[in-house]
Amino acid sequence: MAQNKIFAGPRLRRLRRERDLTQTAMAEALSISPSYLNLIERNQRPLTVQLLLKLASVYDFDVAALQGESGGTISQLKSVFSDPLLAGELPGDQELVEVAEAAPNAAIGLIRLYRAYCEQAERLSDLTALLASEGKETGHSGKRLPHEEVRDSLSRRPFFFDAIDAAAEALHVELAPGDDAGAALKTWLREKHGIAVRILPPGALVNLGRRFDRHTMRLFISARFSPYDRVREIAVEVALLALWQPIDKAVHDLALSSDEARRLARFELAHYAALALIMPYGPFVEAARRVQYDCAALAGRFSVSFEQAAIRLVSLQRPENSGLKFFALEVDRAGNLLRRLGAEGFPHAGFRGECPRLGVYDTFSRPGRLAMEKAELSDGSAFLLLSRTLEAPEPILNEPPRQTALVLGLDWSAAESTVYGKTMGAAPSTVPIGPVCRLCERPGCISRAAPPVTRPLGLDEQAAGLSTFDFR
Repeated sequence: MAQNKIFAGPRLRRLRRERDLTQTAMAEALSISPSYLNLIERNQRPLTVQLLLKLASVYDFDVAALQGESGGTISQLKSVFSDPLLAGELPGDQELVEVAEAAPNAAIGLIRLYRAYCEQAERLSDLTALLASEGKETGHSGKRLPHEEVRDSLSRRPFFFDAIDAAAEALHVELAPGDDAGAALKTWLREKHGIAVRILPPGALVNLGRRFDRHTMRLFISARFSPYDRVREIAVEVALLALWQPIDKAVHDLALSSDEARRLARFELAHYAALALIMPYGPFVEAARRVQYDCAALAGRFSVSFEQAAIRLVSLQRPENSGLKFFALEVDRAGNLLRRLGAEGFPHAGFRGECPRLGVYDTFSRPGRLAMEKAELSDGSAFLLLSRTLEAPEPILNEPPRQTALVLGLDWSAAESTVYGKTMGAAPSTVPIGPVCRLCERPGCISRAAPPVTRPLGLDEQAAGLSTFDFR
């Protein structure tokens, strides 16, 4: 019968040293040669079941100790080496196992050092943002992941790409979609490129929403998408085929630092082009003014989702024919910031979540309903914020649904030009907000999640504030 083999040399070496034994002494007690024990400790020979039983009887310890507890250490080391700073040094899983088992204390020390580095980098990012908000440039630029670089590039500029919009308008005239953009896009793909579109059930398109098969010239779309998102995915494929030149030019103009960031930007701009095809600039901005920027009305007029109409509103920045300057943010229940488009005037602080007082977090308990609020910063600047949960791809059996929400924002000075501002009236109640907690000095906030980096904590045994992070 085949023997089970366990390679646990570093752990055996630790156990031997804990008992202050030499290799010769342990080898003699186990009835093996010192050279063989040396090979075992260097993981060049396995620990067999018989040898494990001998260890247990001679030294009276639980052989489960040889299985170690390195699993958690290994996962934390993976997190360390996923940092952009160490991306080129990422070891394979086996190398991480060897580090965790051969030098566990050194591995734990490395993890603690990395945590301290992250904390200091976070503080520096906060202070940099604070100085930048006061008009003081520090010249500091931390290394960012590609998706963070793309997100920040799109949030710090108008979300408008004139060449893409112009090309999309011209193609929309050629398509002449009428009231059925999906059918027109399918016809264009079939007649221009011989591509057939097929909607597949979830089991037939595992882990994918859209896939183009060059061999059979078929475009597969997952049935997990809503009907609106299926049309958008078809439009993305059309945009990649017909509008690739203005898309590539726009990606180049973003001046991103890596091929991965440029690939992600091309993906984002292909989606921008898709919405421009379905909702061409001229007709959409005219309709937006006519309905006073009512997202629900625009969604019905162009047969799109609320999300698609809201994102298109952000892009209405053509100088000679602009709409209002909306911005958009998408967050999840945990406060992770997923998208940030055109938010030039809204608080922008690194890579963390937004102010916990924002009404967007309440919308998760009221899915599908639109929430309106006037939010005001401590400097007096105010915003109209519209929040609503978004539809996600249909979850499969036993899969938790994706839950995110969109914030569509506008400077309060322009709120009266919208149906929402008119509904709220001239003097609505105001929600006081701030940037992320580490930059916010608003006192007495029961929602505070972290102390401000600019103030010492108010540690007083005789008095306690409303928050754990009260400050002086």
